[in-house]
Amino acid sequence: MAKTATKAVSQKDISRFRYTLKEMNRNKVGYVMIAPFMLVFTLFTVAPVVVSMVISFTDFNLLQAPNFVFLDNYIRLFLDDDIFLIAIKNTFVFAAIVGPAGYLMSFMVAWFINELEPKIRAVVTLIFYAPSISGHVYLIWGTLFSGDSYGWVNGFLLNYNLIDEEIQFFEDADYVMPLCIVVALWMSLGTSFLSFIAGLQGVDRSLYEAGAVDGVRNRWQELWYITLPSMRPQLMFGAIMSITSSFGFGGVVDALCGNPSVDYCAWTIMHHLNDYGGARFEVGYSSAIAVVLFAIMMGANALVKKLISKVGS
Repeated sequence: MAKTATKAVSQKDISRFRYTLKEMNRNKVGYVMIAPFMLVFTLFTVAPVVVSMVISFTDFNLLQAPNFVFLDNYIRLFLDDDIFLIAIKNTFVFAAIVGPAGYLMSFMVAWFINELEPKIRAVVTLIFYAPSISGHVYLIWGTLFSGDSYGWVNGFLLNYNLIDEEIQFFEDADYVMPLCIVVALWMSLGTSFLSFIAGLQGVDRSLYEAGAVDGVRNRWQELWYITLPSMRPQLMFGAIMSITSSFGFGGVVDALCGNPSVDYCAWTIMHHLNDYGGARFEVGYSSAIAVVLFAIMMGANALVKKLISKVGS
């Protein structure tokens, strides 16, 4: 006697809750395998974010018990803290220039390197990637723009009588921000740069032949309709890395310009966060700053995700 075929159960036949439980039971092996990662991720990523959000509503200094002050920290942040407003302006200026410019530069360089022969490609990749993995190599910019006559730029300008006295580049508000932006762009060919190279290497070559049949006539059309849609995961990863680095840029500014920079001209939200959290130990207030920075980065991430989804359309 033939067995009766089992009817497939769809989500419409049962409630959403029972359907979810059924799917979880069917994929229980996968959940067990991913459980260690989820446990570590929850403990060291999700939990600290949630705790920081809670602490941001308190007056906490690590020595006394937290005292809930509700929105007082946020009111103080936006209405009473003039330095924070300067930090927000500098952070957005910095992120608006370094983020997109570094992202595009990483992709264009990766696209250029992808056209080279494999052996040459490896050498050129190392050359471009080296600044981002060389530790404090950015301090070479301190030598280039040193404020005395031994600085290479000052020495060159003095030798050709272009200036009468040394320029204090990292002590002049007119030069600090542009120089920091240039250094950030110089160091921007990092992990996202490598991910773009990997994405370009992974594009199925048969898609270009199919595109030629469908009317793709030049390299720019290939890039927009075939290459970019094929590497959306790498594009998103590179965007996240660019957002993180551009909004979290601060250590290089401290090393080159001191802390704080002259007239707070390169003071960022990260500087403000480190000042109140690491120096003044106003943990509640610094947590409020961290929550604001987190919200800004999440908004930027959502915007970039929406833009990338339109690639190739």
